[in-house]
Amino acid sequence: MSLRLILASASLIALAACGAPDPAEPARSPPGAPTQGQAGDPPILTVEQIEAGVPAASAPDATGAEPLPPLAPAGEETGAPAAPTPPDPGLVRLQILLDRTPFSPGMIDGLAGDNTRQAIAAYRKANNLGEGDAADAALLQHLAAADTGRVMAQYVLTAADVAGPFSPPSTGDLSDLARSGVHYASARERLAERYHITEALLQGLNPGVDFRRAGQTIIVPAVTDTPLAGVARIVVDKTERSARAYDASGKLLAFYPATIGSSERPAPSGTVTVTGVAPEPNYTYDPSRVTYDRGTEKIVVPAGPNNPVGTVWIDLSRDTYGIHGSPDPSKIGKTASNGCVRLTNWDAEQLAAGVRPGVVVRFV
Repeated sequence: MSLRLILASASLIALAACGAPDPAEPARSPPGAPTQGQAGDPPILTVEQIEAGVPAASAPDATGAEPLPPLAPAGEETGAPAAPTPPDPGLVRLQILLDRTPFSPGMIDGLAGDNTRQAIAAYRKANNLGEGDAADAALLQHLAAADTGRVMAQYVLTAADVAGPFSPPSTGDLSDLARSGVHYASARERLAERYHITEALLQGLNPGVDFRRAGQTIIVPAVTDTPLAGVARIVVDKTERSARAYDASGKLLAFYPATIGSSERPAPSGTVTVTGVAPEPNYTYDPSRVTYDRGTEKIVVPAGPNNPVGTVWIDLSRDTYGIHGSPDPSKIGKTASNGCVRLTNWDAEQLAAGVRPGVVVRFV
């Protein structure tokens, strides 16, 4: 992967081991397929429900199984569609508040799952709220007292939002990506990523909205993208599938769900360091350095949000490895990677803003 690295000295050229196709390790939950909705349909949740919401139940059971995604019923053996799990307004509120701490739940979807559960547990421990991962009223009150701002906002679609350029959905073939580009596939995908929300929930909050048309007012999470500062150490937990950022005093600054290697291509072990940061990286497949059954020709995939390594690359001192973004945030923490540490684009960008060359990264 050739990169434009922000370094203390000259630029560095590297190649990532993690832009290859995901190993055949099954996801813990399938990604949702958003639906358009009809004009006049009621929203799946109202702003008032979310602003006053309290999680209806604690985090999922010990199996870590996530419920079905909203707006995408799965077929049963009989062929009849299964009822989708509706988003919980209290969990939407909780996820937005966690996102702003920043103890990231990954994508905001209003559903209980491992990413939210682990963010809750990390937040409790960091704030001396005891052990556990329950999404209860007491936790929500603590978050709301520390951040009194509204969790939902209005946004008016602009001409720039809907103008593109857009790229066709990825087929997973690097040659196709190199030819067709790695922009967002639609304005709705662009807006969903900007507001850290699934396309399904974004559409459900705004039924009948045509995201191709400027001038419409939509309801979105009031997320923030405040950069981190003073990251001195990062701990990557391969079992938990998380990345934690600490300052020099040992204070936990941030928690991120992560996709980290696989049994076939594990992430590194031990301690490495950050060597630089590349915003908007391209990706180069060079068969002379790594091979993943992608042929014998060198392929350069241009920069873009749906690049195999997302919108930012944090380069590590272990050759070809890094911490980076993702073209599919719904899969973070739920699938395998080819050795690198993969975060949502917004989490990777936030972490990248707080690191510098020499920051220690420990894999446990």
